Amino acid sequence: MNIWVDADACPAVIKDILYRAAQRVQQPLTLVANQMLRTPPSPLIRAVQVPRGFDVADEYIVERVATGDLVITADIPLASEVLGKGAWVLSPRGEHYTADSISERLTMRDMMEELRSAGVDTEGPAAFSQTDRRAFANALDRLLQKALRENTVGRF
Repeated sequence: MNIWVDADACPAVIKDILYRAAQRVQQPLTLVANQMLRTPPSPLIRAVQVPRGFDVADEYIVERVATGDLVITADIPLASEVLGKGAWVLSPRGEHYTADSISERLTMRDMMEELRSAGVDTEGPAAFSQTDRRAFANALDRLLQKALRENTVGRF
């Protein structure tokens, strides 16, 4: 199992949780961003800087993700693409996207985009909170434990 992070907009506190989790379960963690990122020294953790451009980081992840990998992203279209490749997807706020839930999220995203295009102020997402951090940590632990129980961690 590889853990992929769409890191440009990922909160630092979530990255810290992921660094510790990768070490705990001894699985590789790759942060992908169009800017240089600092990571703790570890053979399991690496940062990849991609060129600036629309969806360049997303395309990098989609090209390399495999069945059973875990992707951390708030990007709904990216989540949909990697779900189609058999990956697990978790948002930085702890929402576990599934094949069943992603179509509803895509529809909502498209509707909000149309409203913004029409000049409606949709206010954007709420500020990241301690509750979000806890929700992410708990959801990540559940997904990693499920992978361990199903004996998928370490086989990819």
